[in-house]
Amino acid sequence: MFATRNCSPKPYEINKLTPEPAPTVSQLLTFYLEAGVDCALSEEPANRLAEAERPADVKIPAASREVNSPPPLLRETRAVLSRQAPEPLPTPDAAIATAREAARTAASLEILRDMLEKFDGCALKSTATRLVFADGNPKARIMFVGEAPGRDEDIEGLPFVGRSGKLLDRMIASIGLDRTRVYIANVIPWRPPGNRTPTPQETQICLPFIQRQIELVDPDILVTLGNPSTQTLLSTREGIMKTRGRWFNYDTGTRAIPAMATFHPAYLLRSPSYKRLSWQDLRTIAKALA
Repeated sequence: MFATRNCSPKPYEINKLTPEPAPTVSQLLTFYLEAGVDCALSEEPANRLAEAERPADVKIPAASREVNSPPPLLRETRAVLSRQAPEPLPTPDAAIATAREAARTAASLEILRDMLEKFDGCALKSTATRLVFADGNPKARIMFVGEAPGRDEDIEGLPFVGRSGKLLDRMIASIGLDRTRVYIANVIPWRPPGNRTPTPQETQICLPFIQRQIELVDPDILVTLGNPSTQTLLSTREGIMKTRGRWFNYDTGTRAIPAMATFHPAYLLRSPSYKRLSWQDLRTIAKALA
């Protein structure tokens, strides 16, 4: 009598042979957005490999070559441009020094904005769609400062206009304010690619501009939103859990502005349980404004 053998595949073998499901369109779009691909260059895809895939023995008709060949002047222009190396960015130390000197001489917010439009010392400018300078009332008694613009802000040119911006609107409305009675800006005025964290060098290059912006607005209260802006502006190494809800003095060189840190709206969207603590911070701020 022969012993029988169970030939059915084991569970791990079934899983091993089962192909992963293809991603949905929504999942692909989410992946592209997280990777920083947030706009289409054309309506139809272009096959960049078509030229390389064409057999070597295929000859292009002379008439087609003449039509597709650029005019002599254009060919000469391209040749000259190809020989010209792009201007390198200044070293970080030089860029910081230039930013300090430029920001120091800005006599108004309009001049400061114009300086930022022309400033080429930060590489983020070349990858961003536009400058995100500020929103709200420059004569407001309270100023909110976040870290850097996101995708929606980069498109519209205004700070806090996406999901986190809508939450910020509700937060300031809870203490009887709106955007006509506050001033909103960011430490970094250009969107980092893919919403990555700005580097320390990028932050230091942009720091003189936001410092001058705070001086020119001269608010009664400064509110830093999130850990990066808090550590940068309030010169602290402590995390937001320890700094939130506490009063600091922000020194402009001419006066000390009462400053308070609280959670960034984007963090509250990810961790809604901390909204209660943020509400406590806002009530403290409202009492100081009363």
